[in-house]
Amino acid sequence: MAGLLQGKRAVVTGASRGIGAAIALRMAAEGADVAIVARTVDHHPTLAGSLRETAEKLAPFGGRVVAVVADLGDGVDRERIIGEAVEGLGGPVDILVNNAAAAIYQPVVDYPLKRRRLTFEVNVHAPLDLAQGVIPAMIERGEGWILNISSATARHNPGPPFEGEGPRSTLGVYGMSKAALNRLTNALAMELWGTGIRVNTLEPRAAVLSEGAGVLVGASLRPDQIEPVEAMVEVAIALCTGSPDVTGQIVVSLDHIEQHGLVVHELDGSIG
Repeated sequence: MAGLLQGKRAVVTGASRGIGAAIALRMAAEGADVAIVARTVDHHPTLAGSLRETAEKLAPFGGRVVAVVADLGDGVDRERIIGEAVEGLGGPVDILVNNAAAAIYQPVVDYPLKRRRLTFEVNVHAPLDLAQGVIPAMIERGEGWILNISSATARHNPGPPFEGEGPRSTLGVYGMSKAALNRLTNALAMELWGTGIRVNTLEPRAAVLSEGAGVLVGASLRPDQIEPVEAMVEVAIALCTGSPDVTGQIVVSLDHIEQHGLVVHELDGSIG
């Protein structure tokens, strides 16, 4: 462990499992106090992982760990997240990681309005609400880091001709929401330029087989279409320490590692 985040306070959403839990673990290993946010306190009916399990994994590193139970799709729930995090962590938030996502895969031609609204509530409105909640204190202190976790599905499908089969044919609405999130990153970075706040999007170059992704698309992927969660986490840590400062950019995990010669650590901060 290098203690890269010693003395920092972080909020990580979607931290009951997957990429969010992994980022929270590494941040705790690097010395941060961490507020973990998710709906699942003890268990999920179909997926492994919970806030309690994540908190237990973070505890040995000795920092403060605060579990905030909230539904990111509910605007009322979102209003209390930052306040609870600040109270539990003992001070303002230095780092916000918007990782939670609603991934409901279905063709656009018959995608229900209720599901569209939920997707955009969680994937776009929640990150903006939480960013608005932390930005004033970050401006006052002259520094802060906001990291939005996105997806390659935000990019346009190549064509014509188009591939009309497989998972890609069901990712339209999810990709729309992630494209909006990417644009939000760029807009915030522009507006906050000069304040000391860095805002970035991070997306995997290949699929990260979190518990949810494994269930949804895991069986359809080849080994070369998968990357380890540690790669995403390594770049998240780099972007949340400001080295290098690439605010406003959409950063691709493995590309960034190769371009900047990053060494990928284990989630406990050690070198495997």
